[in-house]
Amino acid sequence: MNSVLVVLKEHLKSFYLIQRLAQFQLKITNDSNYLGLAWEMINPVIQILVYWFVFGFGIRSNQPIDEIPFIYWLLVGISMWFFINQGALEGTKSITMKYNQVAKMNFPLSIIPTYILTSKLYGHLALVVSIIILCAIFGIMPSIYIIQLLIYIPFAFMFTMSITLLTSTLAVLVRDTQMAMQAIFRILFYASPILWVPQPGSIPEKLMMLNPIYFIAESYRAAILFKEWYFITHWELALYNVCVILLFFILGSMLHIRYRDHFADFM
Repeated sequence: MNSVLVVLKEHLKSFYLIQRLAQFQLKITNDSNYLGLAWEMINPVIQILVYWFVFGFGIRSNQPIDEIPFIYWLLVGISMWFFINQGALEGTKSITMKYNQVAKMNFPLSIIPTYILTSKLYGHLALVVSIIILCAIFGIMPSIYIIQLLIYIPFAFMFTMSITLLTSTLAVLVRDTQMAMQAIFRILFYASPILWVPQPGSIPEKLMMLNPIYFIAESYRAAILFKEWYFITHWELALYNVCVILLFFILGSMLHIRYRDHFADFM
């Protein structure tokens, strides 16, 4: 548990440093593009349109889900995926990519995946706000239930951060980690209710509930579309996912503290 306390202390002491580095990372990522930060929105929109065409028109014939038009159901559910997927994959390779820049400094290495993830959070917040406005324009007005996003967005952040704390260390030790993460996240994407709805009570749905993406996607939809206190009506699922985050965070902290003094040997 000492490893957990060390990592938590580093994050608390470096809170403002994380914000500044995240803003700088966001700037340098898009600085060479003519459209700049607009690409943080353009890429998700293009992917959403492709999924809508294939799964909405092609497979479902654009049929509504629980009286919600498929496009809005898809928009809300997939919004968190872009953040988690990009944050996890970029965070996994973050220490490997940034280590040489900070190797000779007294720099808390555990915050590297966190500030990379934080740089992705800004685009996610802009996308969520845009989706809420779009839904309101077409008649799905925000309600008191939307305040749940103050729980679910930090939850998505903590879930991804706990994963990257573990995988960023593994990526230094085992270079195949990045490729493995890409394969795992493809599986998590299709084994979730982002694009399709499993039969209620079926074995596929029960297995899908083990995937944390299930809880996050459905909680976003409950807050914006379905007017439900999801973390209360599904408190067992919420508790399970909190335990998943704690498990990843503890394992990631232990592995990170155990090996970070030897990162140079693996580079």
